[in-house]
Amino acid sequence: KSSVQTIGEEQIQNPYTELLVLKGHQDIVRFLVQIDDCRFASAGDDGIIFLWNAQTGEKLYELHGHTHKITAIAPFSSSDVTEEKTDLIITASADRTVIVWDCASGRQVQKVSCFHSTVKCLTVLQRLNVWLSGGSDLCVWNRKLDLLCKTTHLTDAGISALVELPKNCVAAAVGKELIIFRLSATNNGCEGWNIVEVKRLVDHQDNISSLVSVNDLTFVTGSHVGELIVWDALDWTKQASESNFWDSSVHPDVQPEIKLSQSPQETSVQHLTSDKECVFAAVGKGIYVYNLQMKRVIACQRTAHDSSVLHIEKLSNRQLISCSEDGSVRIWELREKQQLPAEPVPTGFFNMWGFGRANRQANQAAKKMQENTPVYFLELVGDLIGHSSAVQMFLYFGELGLATCSADHLIILWKDGERESSLRSLTLFKKLAQNGDLQLKL
Repeated sequence: KSSVQTIGEEQIQNPYTELLVLKGHQDIVRFLVQIDDCRFASAGDDGIIFLWNAQTGEKLYELHGHTHKITAIAPFSSSDVTEEKTDLIITASADRTVIVWDCASGRQVQKVSCFHSTVKCLTVLQRLNVWLSGGSDLCVWNRKLDLLCKTTHLTDAGISALVELPKNCVAAAVGKELIIFRLSATNNGCEGWNIVEVKRLVDHQDNISSLVSVNDLTFVTGSHVGELIVWDALDWTKQASESNFWDSSVHPDVQPEIKLSQSPQETSVQHLTSDKECVFAAVGKGIYVYNLQMKRVIACQRTAHDSSVLHIEKLSNRQLISCSEDGSVRIWELREKQQLPAEPVPTGFFNMWGFGRANRQANQAAKKMQENTPVYFLELVGDLIGHSSAVQMFLYFGELGLATCSADHLIILWKDGERESSLRSLTLFKKLAQNGDLQLKL
């Protein structure tokens, strides 16, 4: 029997009772990127990019230009003193090209096809008005797609992820290594940049699978063997780490499972996100909340889904949304567990203090820590069933709802049923009022 938590049909806290199914893609839809408050782009293995209206589900543009699957996509809003703001998106493909598109017209702005390998990631440095492409090289471009500078060939595996750091630096995941690069402007008076490798961090035991910036002081990385490392974003020193996500002794609220070994699918950190206080990690089938100040996991759902969790986001309230290879999208709420005075706090989080040993002082310190430490848990409050295959990722549009994309070639817009009903009623009342005014005039 599956140990995944279930929820009945009565989902009082789940507002997403209506859905719009958006069709057009002919293969796996892997990427969604937000353009503005009501527009987003989708892309995937068919090499086509679609622009959509998040309110109505209307297809705005269908962009053709790549001949192989899309490998990366990024929004790029540019503005010159002499120009109005332009919403652009940049797409990279396995056809070894990168294209910049104008979202207002759906037209190609520029295309570059000088790459020696597939570009796997794109990062826009808005403050510097440049963007970076990562593959076997790290390249720096301006918005006209002029190549400003590039690194020498790194590895055949190439850069899998990039994150912006303070002081014109970026961190690049290259296999097990984290390479820090610094960008500096040339002094020859024209637009020019140099990019220099300044440090290599080799603390991970396996390939780095996820990178996230927390704030100007901190960033976090995760690997395929379940390591999470917290880094100082200024001097790139290791601040903390967690590698026991699947260990039931560390997370005692979860029923232990007898297993001889852990497969990579069960321990891999698939995705990381942060709200500046906590890091939310999708690890194997589970989701974990890691508090940066306490430097420990404060809540977890070890089997949040039946298959690997591919994407996780924290909403503005205390809710999380996760999606999985099992085709489901789930809403969770982080709640504080009410403890009775006589109820002991589970000791798994505090085994560092040495319970059971003849150390009275340490035990007293542990007891005090237990009394002052709140215990949290993740409560399942919504289950969105609509896709028939792996849900790759999602975008949250606030009151406009949620957009999800899947291996079933579909995009679904999940809508707040009460809000949509109110909007329809309002539209109907306006029409009735207009008809009444028209009849009075006649």
